[in-house]
Amino acid sequence: MRVGDVSVLIIDENLARAAIIEDGLRAAGHARVSVISDIKGVMRQIEDLAPDVIVMDLGNPNRDFLEHMFRVSKASGKPVAMFVDRSDDQAMRDAIEAGVSAYVVDGLKQERIKPILDLAILRFRAFEQIRAERDTALQALDDRKSLDRAKGIIMKLKGVAEDEAYALLRATAMNQGKRVADIAQAVIASASLLHGEEK
Repeated sequence: MRVGDVSVLIIDENLARAAIIEDGLRAAGHARVSVISDIKGVMRQIEDLAPDVIVMDLGNPNRDFLEHMFRVSKASGKPVAMFVDRSDDQAMRDAIEAGVSAYVVDGLKQERIKPILDLAILRFRAFEQIRAERDTALQALDDRKSLDRAKGIIMKLKGVAEDEAYALLRATAMNQGKRVADIAQAVIASASLLHGEEK
């Protein structure tokens, strides 16, 4: 994705600070920049604008406001670069937990905005890749457990060997155009309904 193609949303109640960020982004080639200065209903505004990345400049927020913005960050599902004037260890831990991609303390300088934004995007993509790989691995594990369970049910009901039970599952999946794991889940559900097997 080219720089100019990335849409950026700036969230800052202070319009003068927001202008510094906006100028820095436009100077770096970002043409699609929006600013939100009223954080009431901010999630709806984020949904409407659908930015590629979010920049939050919070100045020196109180704890409640900071926690609210962490919740917004987590719910947005977007790369977030967050600027604060000062922070503490707990706030940094909370920022990481909320999925903030770049948490910058006392760092609002125009020339630093683009590299920080680039970092936020790269870290977000890396995190998303790790999460996708984790989800794929967990799904594969669940599928394996379902397959083993379904083979056991078929072996017991039909009096066949494990390889024959698997062959039946595989043939059914091919005939129905489904995954073997989906057929295994159906076998488990049917056994639970008809024979009182535990899920």
